[in-house]
Amino acid sequence: MEQQSPKNISIWQPLAFAIVLAAGILLGNFLSGGFNRSLYSTSAGRVGEVLNYIQKDYVDTVNTDQLVEYSISKMLEKLDPHTTYIPYKEIAVAHSQLEANFEGVGIEFYIIKDTIYVLAPIAGGPSEIAGILAGDRIIKVDSVLVAGVGITSNDVFAKLRGKKGSKVGVTISRRGNKKLLDFTITRNKIPTFSLDAAYMANDSTGYIKISRFSESTYEEFHTALIDLKKQGMTQMILDLKDNPGGYMDMAIRMADDFLDDKKLIVYTIGKDTRFNVRQFATAKGEFEKGALIVLINQGSASASEIVSGALQDNDRALLIGSRSFGKGLVQRPIDLSDGGELRLTISRYYTPSGRCIQKPYDAENPENYSAELSNRFKKGEYFHADSINFVDSLKFKTLKGRTVYGGGGIMPDIFVPRDTSGYTNYVLQLLNKNIVREYALNYYSDNKEKLCKIPFKDFKSKYKISEKMLKEIVKLGTASGIRYREMEFKISKKIVANDLKAYLARSIYGTSQFYAILNDSDEVYLRALKSFPKAAALERGMSRKGKK
Repeated sequence: MEQQSPKNISIWQPLAFAIVLAAGILLGNFLSGGFNRSLYSTSAGRVGEVLNYIQKDYVDTVNTDQLVEYSISKMLEKLDPHTTYIPYKEIAVAHSQLEANFEGVGIEFYIIKDTIYVLAPIAGGPSEIAGILAGDRIIKVDSVLVAGVGITSNDVFAKLRGKKGSKVGVTISRRGNKKLLDFTITRNKIPTFSLDAAYMANDSTGYIKISRFSESTYEEFHTALIDLKKQGMTQMILDLKDNPGGYMDMAIRMADDFLDDKKLIVYTIGKDTRFNVRQFATAKGEFEKGALIVLINQGSASASEIVSGALQDNDRALLIGSRSFGKGLVQRPIDLSDGGELRLTISRYYTPSGRCIQKPYDAENPENYSAELSNRFKKGEYFHADSINFVDSLKFKTLKGRTVYGGGGIMPDIFVPRDTSGYTNYVLQLLNKNIVREYALNYYSDNKEKLCKIPFKDFKSKYKISEKMLKEIVKLGTASGIRYREMEFKISKKIVANDLKAYLARSIYGTSQFYAILNDSDEVYLRALKSFPKAAALERGMSRKGKK
């Protein structure tokens, strides 16, 4: 989406600030088709008057820009949890999460022990061309130290992203080299991907994982779908776990690939009838026949819930996992005069059966909304499906008569309780401090030539994580201040070994192979592989009516 150029707003322009501050109020009038002059004069004028007095007479010097941004955010809290204001300085990062490409150096990275580790240079990107390798540690950017200074991901984006053709110098520490290495990278367009993985789980089962719904999601998904069909896929797992959503049209196009012509996908209702829209499946989709399973959890929100809700209500897919997040509000991005952006809620969306998935919220107590997921944990919902209270007044029927519920997220057809027995406190410390990832990157750097000769099929079926490697992880953890607990490590050893093998696979083969191994310890994924008879029965219209 296009952004207006930022204006030079000085401290002597209170009226300009007042207009921005009142934008959330005024836009409701613009969108309904009329400009309310009395509202402008009473609301914006009043705010401008207060700001004027602050600027002229307040005892201390005030950063008016910060004051206005704070005021806007507080004003929007009185609406709903998803109407937000994004200041101009944060726009680039906010948009890059959903754009199909950005301009930068092209690396995937982790921050481990306050150091930027290169997970992998993007194939064909500027960093790979310059000679950056997986496992490299970035010590300086343009001669400025970035290691051991408390750098954040946003700091990395700010330093490494830039206009195409511009140059940035990086100083690298590489295992096996005693001296630091200097590289000059010429920035370029970098493709971003929302498809994390696509592979054949077995001879007939395809697996696709989508991390978010960005502007390139459907093209990525559609390409992967066709490729898996060529490999013999007749049944499929669509993984939307921890997918926070994104562009609604991408979700609609994806659902369309699974549904027959003219099946309702989603509809929206707003105060302005212009935002009342009904979306139907159109032409023949790529996978309208064949058993389909969709994986969801508490991190699946918004566009993810559009897809899963449409497929569940049309009895096209079996949903497995845990209750989704519950975001059923639609936002419209609106450019503001200061270069910022208002994301204003304009409607609610509903699944084909009539469910509004938006969970309850209290504008007077916004902190309750942000704490809702942790409250699910406290109530035991992640471990017991019967801890969820469904309201009979929010009971709906799918196309074939199965019972589903509205009022806060989508409940899967098969609930899989969270198994935390293997995640001891000791291993959580190893994972939280990225010890396993750090060891995997170092081990890959030291053994790259040997590892890269192993075909993935052999790596997955035959490669074993040795006791020596596990002991070296423990040693690395101890050096990082994590006290060794032998009994806890024994309980968690399989998880550590599988995670290590997955991280090695990522460095050697890529993200699809990373998930192909990581999923071997995912209870929801493993349950899905066993549930295709039920999914096939549903797809054939043979499932029993009512809640499963």
